Amino acid sequence: MILGIIPARGGSKGIPRKNLCLLHGKPLVVWSIESAKKSKLLDRFFVSTDDDEIADVSRKVGSEVLLRPVELAGDDTTTLEVMEYHLKHIEADTVVLLQPTSPIRGRVIDTAIQRFKSTGCDTLATGYMSTHVAWGAVEHGPRQKQKAYFHDDGCVYIFDSKVIKSGRWIGDKPCSLVIPTICNMEIDTLTDFWVVEGILWNILSRGVDGR
Repeated sequence: MILGIIPARGGSKGIPRKNLCLLHGKPLVVWSIESAKKSKLLDRFFVSTDDDEIADVSRKVGSEVLLRPVELAGDDTTTLEVMEYHLKHIEADTVVLLQPTSPIRGRVIDTAIQRFKSTGCDTLATGYMSTHVAWGAVEHGPRQKQKAYFHDDGCVYIFDSKVIKSGRWIGDKPCSLVIPTICNMEIDTLTDFWVVEGILWNILSRGVDGR
């Protein structure tokens, strides 16, 4: 089974109640739910939360909800710990992590699942090729001549369930998937929120398609 998990806790320091903040009229968590519902390859998905309001909003838009204990909803709780917890109660071969902080996905979920299957990898991350380096770390020169490296963007992560159960974030056979720039956006700050609102305005009003 290919299982999707949307982790959405009630607490947030950067933006209070972030997962319920309205982004183009929809609570942030709803964007990931709608992306999961459009996937043709996910066998099942659910929102993992400790928050009753997030649970109610998620159910109203057609998502299954599984509550997690409050000790797995703190600032120091890792996403890996949340996935480990749920895999103790659900049998799944593959886990697809969909973080609400990445609301723009286009068709990325199914593209990533197809890549995961075709390569035989045990861990996959979406992202982009970055040429950013610390100032002074390299000689100044054109950006195009800098050596690029893959940077994960938080949009989609896929795991063989055995990797999660072994307590690891990355397995022995990782692979990456470069996705469209508009899908790289991750909301951690209010500025990020404003930027994503602008991108969504273009997508919705001009028909821009993030694949």
